[in-house]
Amino acid sequence: MKIVSWNIQWGRGADGRVDLERTVRALRALGGTGGADVICLQEVASNLAGLPGGAREDEPAWFAEAFPGYEPAFGAALDVRDGEGGRSRFGNLVLSRLPVDQVFRHLLPSPPDPAQPSMQRVCVETVVAVPWGWLRVMTTHLEYYSQRQRRAQAEALRALQREAAANAVAVGGGVRDEGNPAFAARPRPASAVLCGDFNCEPDSPELAALCEPLGNVGPGWRDAWQIRHPQLAHEPTVGLHGAEWPDRPYCCDYFFVTADLAGLVKGVEVDTDTPASDHQPVVLTLALG
Repeated sequence: MKIVSWNIQWGRGADGRVDLERTVRALRALGGTGGADVICLQEVASNLAGLPGGAREDEPAWFAEAFPGYEPAFGAALDVRDGEGGRSRFGNLVLSRLPVDQVFRHLLPSPPDPAQPSMQRVCVETVVAVPWGWLRVMTTHLEYYSQRQRRAQAEALRALQREAAANAVAVGGGVRDEGNPAFAARPRPASAVLCGDFNCEPDSPELAALCEPLGNVGPGWRDAWQIRHPQLAHEPTVGLHGAEWPDRPYCCDYFFVTADLAGLVKGVEVDTDTPASDHQPVVLTLALG
């Protein structure tokens, strides 16, 4: 199973041009011969005026058309009126060619930090079918400027895992309204993959908080890179190809897996070649059989 995570900067490459066809070509190349099973994208825009190089493209629709064998699940962090009777949206997109059952869109906390600019953040969670049953695949994009907000968001992602693990144990024990399908039990396992742009470096307190064990509640988050490359520093995911920021290369894009999946991590690689964004894509490979 191959999962791609990439902050595409609304299709804007290191050269400052928005070229969604270039983004699509890069995504297809990342998937290899068989194609990626799940594609997780951050900074996906729809009808949002003012983005450098953008033309108010409907990017969720664009990618859904470009990958017809995939089911899209878009989560808008920003959802505002455009002043012309429509909506402007900005968020994360999951494309899955694996069957998708539930989709959750979790708005992340944003505690006041008046000295810093900020925007609302979201985590998109999909429950996809895998050979052993079901797997949660989640993608997010944490706050850039405010460490206070970023820390709160990392702790919220840990809390989401704690809640999902506890509910997975309790499935079947609750009272159900058999006459209303909205109350039907749906699969949502403890096992999960979390990826995205976390806007912090590998030794940050935010990631340390995210990966705090959950005790006997269930499996907590582990850094997939450290599982696969325990002796190697994270490869940089920003600061390459002459992009306008940052002033040095470093890593801020990650994959995390729940501890029960650690033995299935067969590959975590950063594609440092493509200049199609100011971030580099990351590819996770899990062994499923």
